[in-house]
Amino acid sequence: MKTKSIIVIVLTLVIGFVLGMLTSAQMRYHRLKPVRMYFSEERFREGFYSAIQPDGQQKAKIDLILDKYAKINSELQNNFRKELDARMKDFRKELDSNLTKDQILRLKDMDERRQEMIRQNRMNRGNDTLNFRNDRWRNPNNRRGPGGPGEHDQDSTLRDAK
Repeated sequence: MKTKSIIVIVLTLVIGFVLGMLTSAQMRYHRLKPVRMYFSEERFREGFYSAIQPDGQQKAKIDLILDKYAKINSELQNNFRKELDARMKDFRKELDSNLTKDQILRLKDMDERRQEMIRQNRMNRGNDTLNFRNDRWRNPNNRRGPGGPGEHDQDSTLRDAK
């Protein structure tokens, strides 16, 4: 009798845990969906089309507007990443001049661990509950940007490695 009740309790807890994870994933998906719309030209366009559902006449005019602002948003993202990288390099130069060799080594160690986590995250992206940008990483022909295919989709560390 005791064994049955323990199994029922454990099973109930496991089911509750799984349902909680699924609910959490759905909540995150729905909260982040509007934000994701601006990360690529394709999502920018698709998000607005699904929201406004234009007719044939409107679509031609709206296409011109979306082309203009999709390009502007893409350039803004690229400039932001480049400026952030430059400022972080300046920050590290200024900071490193005030640190001991041991402290600098610890910071480099921390940077290496962070880079490894980023690499692991990219490799495990298929397991992401949001499937964020997954389609573009699998299909290189689906990437667009001011500098050619996929430039605005990649992290600055990938661009620097090329």
